[in-house]
Amino acid sequence: MSKRHTEHLSLSEVLKEFVETNNLESGLDKVNIKNVWHDMMGPGISNYTTAISLKQDVLYISLSSSVLREELSYGKEKIVTMLNENLGKDLIKKVILK
Repeated sequence: MSKRHTEHLSLSEVLKEFVETNNLESGLDKVNIKNVWHDMMGPGISNYTTAISLKQDVLYISLSSSVLREELSYGKEKIVTMLNENLGKDLIKKVILK
């Protein structure tokens, strides 16, 4: 009998293994990024956020307010740092506001 069948695994370990085996991590990261963005930015900015997408290590944020887009553009590096801290890994290298 293999080691896998004889040892007791926690539910989190089993789920992590399932995610890794089925290459689901990038999809989960995309969902997590959206949740972290809305939690971190609050309802004021979330209401103006029309789309969030992650391609490679670049996060694209579409905003319906040009004034807000301009304001956020001054703090892009801080946004990247805060998002990565909240995600628990360095997933994002750059933010592009559209």
